[in-house]
Amino acid sequence: MVSNDKILKALESATSYLEKSVSALKSGNENSFTENFWHVAAELEYAIFMFSLMVQEESVDKSKWKPNPDVKKDNIRNVLAEVQGMLDNAKKFLTGGKVLDAYKSVYVARHCVFAVEENLAKKKREQSKAR
Repeated sequence: MVSNDKILKALESATSYLEKSVSALKSGNENSFTENFWHVAAELEYAIFMFSLMVQEESVDKSKWKPNPDVKKDNIRNVLAEVQGMLDNAKKFLTGGKVLDAYKSVYVARHCVFAVEENLAKKKREQSKAR
């Protein structure tokens, strides 16, 4: 049986890495940002995996869980702030016994992280083409 403690630990770790990512972004340290942000994604993937073991997937309609992050160069920080809020909500839901609500928050946060990763990859491709 999966324990909430394992998921909470992953969410705490993701939050810590997210804070380091934001700090690196503010200081302009792209390598540190990329490394820490990768860890955010990894911890969220682990949490989602653990949730999937707890919740019967066939009973969950994830089609209503779609985020719409508009990630552009100037608002990555806004998306990161949204992810931070979703992680905070997920921790509150999980400690309050609302496992499905916590799962939803983490699922949507992970999609926002995907959007940021895709945006950054696109920027790198454009920069390499310009050289």
